[in-house]
Amino acid sequence: MTVGDVDDLPTIADDLVVTKYKMAAEIVNKVLKEMVEACKPGCSVRDLCILGDKKLVEETGKAFKKDKKLTKGIAFPTCVSCNNCICHYSPLNSEPDSTLSDGDLVKLDMGAHIDGFIAVVAHSFVIGASADNPVTGRKADAMMAAHLASEAALRLVKPGNENLEVTETVHKVGEAFECKPVEGMVSHQLEQNKIDGDKTILHSLTEAQSKEHDTFNFGLHEAYAVDVLVSTGDGTNKEKDSKTVIFKKTDMTYMLKMKTSREFLSQVTKTYGSMPFNLRNMAEEKKARMGVVECVKHQVIQPFHVLYEKEGTFVAQFKFTVLLMPNGPQKITGLPFDAALYKSEKTIEDGEIQTLLKQSANPKAAKKKKKAAEKAVSEETAEKPVEVVEDMDAAPTLVEQ
Repeated sequence: MTVGDVDDLPTIADDLVVTKYKMAAEIVNKVLKEMVEACKPGCSVRDLCILGDKKLVEETGKAFKKDKKLTKGIAFPTCVSCNNCICHYSPLNSEPDSTLSDGDLVKLDMGAHIDGFIAVVAHSFVIGASADNPVTGRKADAMMAAHLASEAALRLVKPGNENLEVTETVHKVGEAFECKPVEGMVSHQLEQNKIDGDKTILHSLTEAQSKEHDTFNFGLHEAYAVDVLVSTGDGTNKEKDSKTVIFKKTDMTYMLKMKTSREFLSQVTKTYGSMPFNLRNMAEEKKARMGVVECVKHQVIQPFHVLYEKEGTFVAQFKFTVLLMPNGPQKITGLPFDAALYKSEKTIEDGEIQTLLKQSANPKAAKKKKKAAEKAVSEETAEKPVEVVEDMDAAPTLVEQ
């Protein structure tokens, strides 16, 4: 597709666009669930990342088979980041691997798209946690803070509300559990073929209150990837020894000098377009590692660095895709959270946030809209109607029993 003026981009005001978002969401939810089940002590993190990407490609390949021009596939490569590793860990075949251990706080992050309509998700859990063996201490604090902060954000990302209100509330929830939102992390508006839209929600209250950051009100028929990362440390991040492996093409242009770089950029443009990709999934990993250097130097390719908090801290993450529909915000990605597995001694005492979290996050029923969307995709593909995902969140548990 040729991306023209932003105003020309299709939005979720179109039934078919809603269905494509929900098809992508159904795929990431299915793959995420399978990946959570596959995470066992002793498992190779690299093998898990490869498995996740393979499943995303397989599942997206089943959609709109008759439309050969329609693009689909991975919108964000599978990452498995543990404990104090904040994000983007997905080691190359040529790099050292790591394995999962009992008690690890694991963050799974991935995304898929259908026709450029992106659904992303991230989910945290602790390996070995059960009702008989619940997680306690700082790990439980991080998990509950991230979960409840994401639930609060879901109830605030709706037409008319301001982005700064989300930042402030996430900060307050973190404080209740003596945790901090991770600095430098941003939630973006989603648009067709664009995972990092111009409208953003910053994590850090200090950054959000700076004059450089624009405040805005959420609008009807917008889509967002709301990403909440909470740390038991001071919320800072830094790079360590792990190589950056995830990149994406930018809108910048530059006459690259090296043939390897030009070939690399050409392959990226043809295979991934503007979607993030893992160097491991390129045809030749060694050549890709060489070609990406000049591209990053001249900003035609953007890196997603592997980031870490301080050793001994824990970072939990929940990311979901939400569609701002006329009948209310619809959260379309994410797995249910089992609060019985996490026993924090801390709780939210802020009355306003307690009231907010008691609100239902389910939009009013819109059966006609759903049927219209199924009919639209049926006509488009001449295939059987796709069952779109229903919303999944009632009011979360506020206080642990």
